[in-house]
Amino acid sequence: MKVIGKITATEKMPTTVDDFYFWTDKELILKPFDVVKVSHLKESVTFGVVEEISHLTDSSSSLAGFISSDFGEVSATSYTQRIGMNYVKAKVVGNSKNIYTPVLDGFPVSLASEEDVKEALGLKDVKNPLPAGYIEMYEVPDNITVPVNFNSHFLIGPEGAHLNISGISGLASKTSYAMFLLKAIQDQCISGKQDESVAFVFLNVKGRDLLAIDEPNDELTAEELEIYKSLGMDAQPFKNVKYFYPYSSELGGATYAKKDDISSQMVLNKAELYKYIFKEDKESIDLLFSNVDDPNQTMESIVNVIISEQGDFAGIQTWDDLQQKITEHTKAGSTGKDKEITVLSWRKFNRLFKKTLDKTTIFCNSYKKDKKETRLNEAIRKIQKNDAYVIDIAKLDEETQGFVFGDVMRSIYDLKLGQMDDDRKESDIPNKIVIFIDELNKYASKDVPKYSPILRQLLDITERGRSLGIVLFAAEQFKSDIHDRIKGNCASHAYGRTNAIEVSKHDYQFIPSVYKSMLTRLKQGEYILQNPIFRSLLNIKFPRPVYKQFKNG
Repeated sequence: MKVIGKITATEKMPTTVDDFYFWTDKELILKPFDVVKVSHLKESVTFGVVEEISHLTDSSSSLAGFISSDFGEVSATSYTQRIGMNYVKAKVVGNSKNIYTPVLDGFPVSLASEEDVKEALGLKDVKNPLPAGYIEMYEVPDNITVPVNFNSHFLIGPEGAHLNISGISGLASKTSYAMFLLKAIQDQCISGKQDESVAFVFLNVKGRDLLAIDEPNDELTAEELEIYKSLGMDAQPFKNVKYFYPYSSELGGATYAKKDDISSQMVLNKAELYKYIFKEDKESIDLLFSNVDDPNQTMESIVNVIISEQGDFAGIQTWDDLQQKITEHTKAGSTGKDKEITVLSWRKFNRLFKKTLDKTTIFCNSYKKDKKETRLNEAIRKIQKNDAYVIDIAKLDEETQGFVFGDVMRSIYDLKLGQMDDDRKESDIPNKIVIFIDELNKYASKDVPKYSPILRQLLDITERGRSLGIVLFAAEQFKSDIHDRIKGNCASHAYGRTNAIEVSKHDYQFIPSVYKSMLTRLKQGEYILQNPIFRSLLNIKFPRPVYKQFKNG
């Protein structure tokens, strides 16, 4: 490959086993994340990833430049040219013969071929390959495009699991990248490339984002279609999709989806309306209070009274009956048989509970299967391999969104533990179930009360879910806001465009300063990846989604 410079090792800036420096022509265009190779001892090759690029001249101070321009004449046409070069710092990422002594002064530095880049970054002969995007490196005519693959065992288990995606709203394309990876997983499962069965549960939290993932994206260009082909993926939308919309007396009243779209999906048996029935779902009431600060656990005590049917809570059949009984306990002098729960606590519980019931229509007395109505717990019990469930919560209020999300996680957990349906054989249940949720900060931020049942469920999934086959793909705007144990248990991380305040936080301290600056100006469709099999952070790109996009949400 093309020689672009030579190693320089000085007293103040020596080469080390971790870094080296080289000079190159000042007009050669290199970028951070570009890979270079250096001839080394015993005919080996050391690979480096460019981190910083500086321009140096023989001027001892800026005054020399002032003098060179006719003593400060800005309109001067003559300029005394200084001797100059570009000075590049690169991080060592490997050696072809595992020789990790510093590279030597004066040795040639070259651009890398596609095979060199794969070897340098740990992308060569990846086991269990799963498309993660592609790298574009160098300028024309030396430019190369390198496909990037995850080892799927480090993304969805068994070696590692869970993905965290961060980036500011809109510009970071968090949902698009998560769905790109999930589509790649489904493709491999259907084609038999994955040795285990996988099912998917997506929570739609924004407008109509995920409400047409089984419909093709007619706006993809020929170039984008070619990218999918080069990555070994088909450009078809998701298969085996089923949508679950919040019930409302008026079809579509609790969702951003169009009424005609829901009706069409129902006719094709692709959609149902979900409800929560008191008799079957009362044990999930605690999820309504996930974000309530309850240091004395009085809310939890009231929930236990209701669930265990203590006192006059025995025999309750409907949500309205429950509301009436709770209201009776809010009257002065009425504490019921449980003297430890004060009237003030009952009033707080009643206020929060009534607020939720008044704002949503999914809490009902019964459901009718012939009307395409269901309970989410019951639907998840029936999930099959390669199924993609989309659960719409976008138009629900924040408390009810958390309730549904928590219930979905709990149902999946129970299914994988074998606690949901005695009639279903373990072999019929998908080996892995991947959950995708955006706006993770609502449920797992550092400000969420530590007794929150949703937070506890998320901690369970990230810490123990891998062994059960439960995998979390989660996205949020600011990574620094997320609970340390949740992001710490994610094997893979994707960093999208963010702001300067965010990159100054503790979570980004291991990232070189130049890369931090790049994080503030990444384009849509561009991410920086971190994964155990990669020898360095990777700056990847990915094509637009293969499913239908709604321009106005």
